[in-house]
Amino acid sequence: MLHFVPNFPLTAILPGRPWPRGAHWDGEGVNFALFSENATRVELCLFHPDNQREVQRIELKEQTDMIWHCYLPEARPGLLYGYRVYGPWDPARGHRFNPHKLLIDPYAHDLVGPLVWHDAHYGHVYGAPGGEWQMDTRDNAPWMPKCRVVEQAFSWGEDRRPDIPWHDTVIYELNVRGFTMRHPDVPAPLRGTYAGLATQPVIDHLKRLGVTAVELMPVHAFIDDRHLVEMGKRNFWGYNTLGYFALEPRYSASGSLKEFKTMVKKLHSAGIEVILDVVYNHTAEGNHLGPTLSFKGIDNAVYYRLRPDAPQYYMDYTGCGNTLNLQHPRVLQLVMDSLRYWVEEMHVDGFRFDLASALGREEHAVDRFGAFFDILHQDPVLSRVKLIAEPWDLGEGGYQVGNFPLGWAEWNDRYRDSVRAFWRGDGGLIGEFATRLTGSSDLYARTGRRPYASVNYVTCHDGFTLQDLVSYERKHNEDNGENNRDGSDRNLSANYGVEGPTSDPEINALRNRQKRNLIATLLLSQGVPMLLAGDEIGRTQKGNNNAYCQDNEIGWLDWSKRDAERSFCEFIARVSRLRKEHPVFRRRKFFLGRPIRGLDIKDIVWFKPDGLEMTDIEWQQHFARSLGVFLSGKALDDVDREGKPLIDDDFILLFNAHHEPIEFAFPAITRARRWRVEIDTAYHEGLMPDGVLVENDRYRLAGRTLALLREETVLEKP
Repeated sequence: MLHFVPNFPLTAILPGRPWPRGAHWDGEGVNFALFSENATRVELCLFHPDNQREVQRIELKEQTDMIWHCYLPEARPGLLYGYRVYGPWDPARGHRFNPHKLLIDPYAHDLVGPLVWHDAHYGHVYGAPGGEWQMDTRDNAPWMPKCRVVEQAFSWGEDRRPDIPWHDTVIYELNVRGFTMRHPDVPAPLRGTYAGLATQPVIDHLKRLGVTAVELMPVHAFIDDRHLVEMGKRNFWGYNTLGYFALEPRYSASGSLKEFKTMVKKLHSAGIEVILDVVYNHTAEGNHLGPTLSFKGIDNAVYYRLRPDAPQYYMDYTGCGNTLNLQHPRVLQLVMDSLRYWVEEMHVDGFRFDLASALGREEHAVDRFGAFFDILHQDPVLSRVKLIAEPWDLGEGGYQVGNFPLGWAEWNDRYRDSVRAFWRGDGGLIGEFATRLTGSSDLYARTGRRPYASVNYVTCHDGFTLQDLVSYERKHNEDNGENNRDGSDRNLSANYGVEGPTSDPEINALRNRQKRNLIATLLLSQGVPMLLAGDEIGRTQKGNNNAYCQDNEIGWLDWSKRDAERSFCEFIARVSRLRKEHPVFRRRKFFLGRPIRGLDIKDIVWFKPDGLEMTDIEWQQHFARSLGVFLSGKALDDVDREGKPLIDDDFILLFNAHHEPIEFAFPAITRARRWRVEIDTAYHEGLMPDGVLVENDRYRLAGRTLALLREETVLEKP
């Protein structure tokens, strides 16, 4: 860890420049620049690195375009600093300047020390009647993290982004800490860290599953909510951002930025991309009763969206107390600068935007042609990385699934819900299920987007794990300390006879089959599949569907189960390989439902158990819970990288969500062929031995089972 102890006080203070914002070491000194539109005075506070006591204040007398700046030629990387900003204390007009509060630089690249909760963190008199409108004059510096000037140099060598095409992408969502905290093959000092994620056992596991991208839950510096700390808990998920340029220190084994960069470099060498889950919709400062830690004290009226009729209160489209004001050009610049920093300096490959609808709100409504989307679309750096939206927020009109602009992919919760409900046995869903299976053309085709605009998932961090999805009918969030009121009550789950774990072999067999059904459906659907870390090893949160505060065995992966779940891991790997080897499962274009290129067969045929094609009326039948689909590999309507037509094998997929077996007759176009059974989820862990052939144009499918059959004649690829 780098320490710098200058001879305080620093006497050489030069005007400096208004750019770049933040603290930047140029090899000779450090330039400091902070934007505040309404401030009347700004002080740079310097701290001793050993005991973090404030040793010097420097007034930033230079101001250019409302950016306060100076240059310290005696400063070096390792210097600790923060700001105090002066201006009106007038909450009724939206101003909350309070120079008694040490503030985090929004552009700080590194933070030192934890936030220790104390009443002094509040700009107002915390807890006093009417105190939210009275200025608190206590100094909060002793309990605040400090910003640290960093040296960005790193030997990237021949690092190249894998640049995996969207249609070839398989995402794996994980929490950096929870993923390796109990991993026996990761050295103990590295567990729960960026370095632990870069170890070879972890990379080998990801490669076996066919993962091409890890989506890291928030790694921007965040804080633990005060009420959680008082309950002895922590913010495990990290959706409580304090700094958009700084790494979360608790995930670092070394305290150095190089650790994260090394992780990225090693994952890239393995052909795995790194996607960050980012939270630009709100910050950790909360509503009018929240602490003053950074933006609120630097220029509250600029950085946050305030109620026009009562500026002392915040517009809250996020459910977290505040909403960042991307309508202001400097705040929008902050977000764009942050995104470019993570791409250009840290080499990440894309972003998943939490509550992304909030970023697209102009006056009030979500505008897909708004400034945020327009700037991203034309940016020469950011327009080339993967952009994924969580396409909703909590405000009116915030649900925007299918409405994001070209170039964006979206978490598709309609896929999640329809696949869960179908395999649970709910009726009247075969039409919805078929639409989701084929890439959700109803959501994305009309605007020129492709199937890979849909990020498909059946589980994610927010909700039940896969094991819990088939083991619990209701949530069990008592450990969160909110009397089980938090978390969704609509889980579309089932326990199949017993709530939670059981020793009943029949129930466990059915649960395991349903897990295979859900994962096989996910990996064989058009679009981008996303797996939740630990689902492959039977991860359970004991029925907790909102484990945001469970930084413990509930939230951490239990790797001791991997031997017992080895066959399920192999099943996932096998289906993932089928997806990778056969472009018919990862099409770049939507199915047309008709012959192409002069062929006499359709690219897709849906059929009933009697082998006849589905009619419009039959798609609406409430009792139907079984469905077959023929996928033509000869009618892909696509070309390879050399411009030659893509040709694949033909496949039949059979689905039976009914509890009783059904015999399927094959459609006429498939008869007189030999079919190899690749997958039958009812058969010994779902994997079929070589040589299992079907030659009589019929297949008996057990209840609650999926089967995949491939034409035995292997076509010669051009």
